[in-house]
Amino acid sequence: MNMYQDPYMNFADMGPEEMGFLQQATGELSESQKKYFYMVYGSKRKNANEILIFTLLGFVGFAGIQRFVLGQIGMGILYFFTGGLCIIGTIVDLVNNKSLTLKYNKEMAYESHRMAILSN
Repeated sequence: MNMYQDPYMNFADMGPEEMGFLQQATGELSESQKKYFYMVYGSKRKNANEILIFTLLGFVGFAGIQRFVLGQIGMGILYFFTGGLCIIGTIVDLVNNKSLTLKYNKEMAYESHRMAILSN
């Protein structure tokens, strides 16, 4: 299946909120800009299941990896040196892993949208 014909099929675990957000973001783009947008966004997007696994690593001594992966370097360092804020922060991230991932993916969609507009 061609990514350009149905770009949403290539994104694992995409929820309805993210799909609606992407449809709204790409509504005004030309066909070539949409193609460029999905190419850039696909390379930057994070999967919520991967973030969940990185968060679970916080319980075995590697706290903060999920924050590093999501680009939150300061929080990653804080989690690393405080043991996931005494495990409480790791538990909160475990519960909120989908919202953390959605927030990151929305930021990447904004960035990809700006890049797509500037591409032509």
